[in-house]
Amino acid sequence: MENLLKVALAQIAPVWLNKSETLKKIEATIVTAANKKAELVVFGEALLPGYPFWLALTNGAAWDLKINKELHAHYVRNAVQIESGELDNIRKLAKEYRIAIYLGMIERPQDRGGHSIYCSLVYIDQNGHIKSVHRKLQPTYDERLTWAPGDGNGLQVHSLKQFTVGGLNCWENWMPLPRAALYGQGENLHIAVWPGSAYNTKDITRFIARESRSYVISVSSSMKKEDFPTGTPHLDKILENAPEVLANGGSCIAGPDGEWLLEPVIDKEGLLYHTLDFNRVYEERQNFDPVGHYSRPDITKLTVNRERQSTLEFED
Repeated sequence: MENLLKVALAQIAPVWLNKSETLKKIEATIVTAANKKAELVVFGEALLPGYPFWLALTNGAAWDLKINKELHAHYVRNAVQIESGELDNIRKLAKEYRIAIYLGMIERPQDRGGHSIYCSLVYIDQNGHIKSVHRKLQPTYDERLTWAPGDGNGLQVHSLKQFTVGGLNCWENWMPLPRAALYGQGENLHIAVWPGSAYNTKDITRFIARESRSYVISVSSSMKKEDFPTGTPHLDKILENAPEVLANGGSCIAGPDGEWLLEPVIDKEGLLYHTLDFNRVYEERQNFDPVGHYSRPDITKLTVNRERQSTLEFED
């Protein structure tokens, strides 16, 4: 039925800072979700190849510290360059199994020179096409030591059956204007991806759902001290200060009324499933629609720059 959408939340751990092995784990997870008849699978922020946990554990803000330079270089080497075809296998799986995918990843884009990295949220449709790459607008706190700030190009929504889906990375979900940019394009299924903390998801998920009268899916990764691969540079220094649990999950779903459909799941790795009914969107928009009958565009209006930013503009 077109009004029903089965979704899968992939609360999994990366093979930390190992691009090739994490890709294999993601691909296997997609196949598992598809075999369970999921039509959309969502992976957490920066899952591919992992969140930069070392920054809080190795005096990450110290100037010219060798350990941080070497870990950063290792991170960049394991970032994804989409233009080189590194997501092609995932795209093929999306097409083969007719499953849409939201994937949180670290991107090393050629259009910004190929050396800086961005926290990106990629949407791949059921035909295997990459429809948007949203680079996180504002890296949070110590993330700015390794991630570059993105642009508005990825503030886009996409049709999926009767739903209109859009997504944001982590604390971007606290930013009112990017949320409004997605609402204004008709979003009614909001994807919020996180590195892994119920502390973040337990409040904002329900708030966005109630504000927008949309479904909200929050997906977080998981990460334990034991998940650091033995080949990680300076692993001994990282483990000295690492807690036993670095990311406890917290993946969840709120309905258009702001109530839980799936409460935050803690300390559990795996796939979580739920079927969404689009009719609930129309029911809750009856008394509130933030960009429709309960808006005043004659008084307040948002301007969005969706141009992909670059230092170059060729005039051949």
